[in-house]
Amino acid sequence: MAQLLRLDYCVLPLVADGLRLVEVAMNGAPDLVITDISMPSASGIEATRRLRAAGATVPILFLSMHTEPAMVEEAFRAGAQGYVVKSMAGDDLLRAMRDVLRGGTYVSPSLWSRCARNEAAPKLTARQREVLDLLVSGFRSREIATKLNLSVRTVEAHRQALLSIFDVRNGIELVREAGRLRIGAAAEPFKRTWP
Repeated sequence: MAQLLRLDYCVLPLVADGLRLVEVAMNGAPDLVITDISMPSASGIEATRRLRAAGATVPILFLSMHTEPAMVEEAFRAGAQGYVVKSMAGDDLLRAMRDVLRGGTYVSPSLWSRCARNEAAPKLTARQREVLDLLVSGFRSREIATKLNLSVRTVEAHRQALLSIFDVRNGIELVREAGRLRIGAAAEPFKRTWP
């Protein structure tokens, strides 16, 4: 796989150890981290959690043989932006890398239907859906308030409710989770990405 990537990308040293991955990612300033779940000393999921806890914002893409929806879910909750099944690597990996580097989210199409069946999207009110769509589209609270003819305080209350509903800590995680569940405007990158 590294040989394939070297055709178009500069590949940093490969590591087979979760703790070493954290060290290299923090000190090497990579544009993208590709990791597996199963690694010695710390799993890829644990390494991702450590990177996020240390403030690393580098996009993280999982390339794994694990196809269980719970495993995919755990990777995204840890802070991943993409998940590709090893058996489908090649064009799928390159597509995922392009999307994740552009700020999108990616899940192998073969996994998506399984994950979608495994977890239903949360129920939102019409107003919560409107606020979420605008947040996903990049609008700030004041702009949303103007568009929807609401007070900024009301928009902020909806935003806090959405953080609670999706069980996330901030707007970035909210957008990522909405994208993973293909809700509203957050579903658009998937429509453009997948055949």
